[in-house]
Formats: sequence, C-alpha cells, structure tokens
Amino acid sequence: MTTDFDHIVIGAGISGLGAAHFSARRGLSTLVLESSERIGGCLNSQRFDTLGGFWTEAGGHTCFNSYGNLLSILDDLGLTAQVQPKVKVGYSLWKDGKRRSVASALHLFEAARSIPRIFSAPKIGRSVADYYGSVLGRRNYRDLLRYAFQAVICQPADDYPAEALFRRKPRRKDVIKAFTFADGLSTIPAAIAAQPGIEVRTSQRITAIEADAAGFRVLLEGADPIICGALTLAVPPNAAAALLPPEYTDARALIGGIGMAEFATLVLVFRNTDLDLPPLAGLIAIEDAFYSSVSRDFLPDPSYRGFAFHFRPGVLDAAAQVERACAVLGVAPSRIAAQSLVHNRLPALRYGHTDLVRQLDAALAGTRLGVTGNWFLGVSIEDALTRSRSESDRLFGP
Repeated sequence: MTTDFDHIVIGAGISGLGAAHFSARRGLSTLVLESSERIGGCLNSQRFDTLGGFWTEAGGHTCFNSYGNLLSILDDLGLTAQVQPKVKVGYSLWKDGKRRSVASALHLFEAARSIPRIFSAPKIGRSVADYYGSVLGRRNYRDLLRYAFQAVICQPADDYPAEALFRRKPRRKDVIKAFTFADGLSTIPAAIAAQPGIEVRTSQRITAIEADAAGFRVLLEGADPIICGALTLAVPPNAAAALLPPEYTDARALIGGIGMAEFATLVLVFRNTDLDLPPLAGLIAIEDAFYSSVSRDFLPDPSYRGFAFHFRPGVLDAAAQVERACAVLGVAPSRIAAQSLVHNRLPALRYGHTDLVRQLDAALAGTRLGVTGNWFLGVSIEDALTRSRSESDRLFGP
C-alpha cells in the first residue's frame, strides 16, 4: 500500500496540532483533518475586527513557564521571544449578588491545621473533594475550593480525579511565569499549522477509518480515501470511540465510558469608559448560573475591556445570560460594544481515571494508532501536549 502521508492527525485542537508538530519535526509528512471550520479547539481568541482587532479569550487564557512541552514548540517556532507578560490582577468571588474577596471564604485556622497533610496525603486514585477536603479542610472545600476548582474545569468538581488537577511541573527561569501573546493564545495553533511539513484541512467529515498491517485508510464524505502509515486521534472521547477501526474493541470500550461537560461561553466587550469596575483577573461564582468569568484585564487595552462568562448548561437562555453577565458587571446591556457566544466542551473525568488510561495504553501498545487529547492527564494546554508528545514518542521513537 502506497501512503499519501506518513502521519494523519484527526483533530486540530492543541492536542492534535501538537501531535502534528512533533511528527513534522521528525521529517514526517503530516496531514491534520479537522471537522469544524476553525483550528485551535479550546484555544479560541475571539477577535472583533470592528473594534480594531480587540480580542478576548473564549477558552484557555494563560500559559506558564512550567509548560515545558509548549515552550519547546514555541522555541521551535521562534515564538518564545514574543510572549507578553500578564499584568498581576486578582480574582474575586461573586456571592449573593456581590463581589467579595477570596479571603472572605477562607477558614484560616482550619487551613493551617490541615495543610501539613499535603506533604504526606496520597493524591492518586482520590477525588478532588476527598483529597482537597483532607489537605485544606472540609469547610474550606465546601465554602471556597469547590467553586474555585469548578471555575477551572467548568463542571462540578467533587468527583473529578485529584491527580488531574494542578500537577507539579518544573519551571523555566528564562521565561515569564505567566504569559500570553499580543494577539491572544490563538497565535499558537496558527503558527503550528503554518509551518512546512504540516497540511491542515478543515471542514472534513470522516465516515470511517480502516486499518491493515501497513497503516490506515481514512474515508471521507465527498472525497477520496487518504492513506497513511500512522494515525493519531486527537478528538473528544465520544468521537474517538466512534472513529476507532473495528479491530480496536478493547480501546473503544474503555474510551466509551468517558463523558463530556458542555457549557456556554459568553464573550462581552465594553468601552473602558462604560465600566465602573476595578481591574480584575475574573470572578469565581458561588452558587450562580455561571462557573466563572475571566477578564482580558491581564493585557490592558486603551479602549476596551473584555469578559468571558462560562455558564452552566441549561440554566439560562442566551438572552438571560447576557442580562446576568451585565448585572454582575454593573452595566446595562445597551452598553455592550461587541459579543459572541461559544459552545465549549471539556472532558468530565472521574476518580480512578489514571487506571483507565493505563488500560487504554495497554490496548494501544504495539500499534501504529495514537490517541491524545485533554482527557488523559488533565485539561491544561501542557497536559494535552504532554500526552501528544508521549504518543509521538511511542509511534515514532523518542
């Protein structure tokens, strides 16, 4: 069988583009197929050309100097020198219709008494509620941490695996601790996709994937099949289970049990002069219709301010979401300069997930099929790229 590409990646989020980057750097011809019209997945800088190109993040919003795999890609692309420092602004709570300090929900005596356990308490195999309630105190978890964690993962956090949240990573001292780019984090997927050796095709409808001893045949709606020697699935678990070739029954059964959390992200932009609100990183909602609001105040603009509200599914309709967000910000909806609504999805992992990944890796061992995504180690950019690199090493050698 003659191959059209050495490697095909299904999915053009950061996981898939990372997998493509790692194979292209090995000199392998690489094709990325994406079902939507846009690349980047959860890296989604909403740009408003009518406002002079002002943008606000509708997905991931921060990179850190502990993101070693991301930084290696930025180094390869010559982007490390272009990182922009984030202005230090803090988060507040939104509780009972008022902005409050994070410290107002913290039980200091309980935290001081519980924190020593963080050095000895096991994390693997425990839920977020169990682990953090133990090491920081049950009341602190009940009144603050539960909401802070669900603000990060945009879903209920109690049953989320503790090991998938805040993994320790070494920091690079030559890079700013927390950074973005002048045009937002969508700079990263755009630069990966533009490099030689990678071809990206959007709006692709894959009907099936067939495997044989020589590689894979990707069947597409309205197009000729494409043949490759190795293939990586970088899509949500439900899509991965549906696309797996028939021979991968064990892998399909394991992946099929992983759920997804749906939520709506409302992006609102206002003129600076229309908001009477001090600069802030965002709001952590306590028992409200939204999980969190993240601002663009970390990279101030002389004319505009932007906010992304991550709403719980099925609580408010689109019009009511706008009303609620404006009420939280203390501004009339008539003052909105621009807005957009994005439907987002994140994996709904549960404790015990690490063992499931071990079983999946065993089912994939020795094959030319890689599976990556933000549903292996955690939802951060670096978690996704760590998985993509390890799968690339498995498929093509370190």
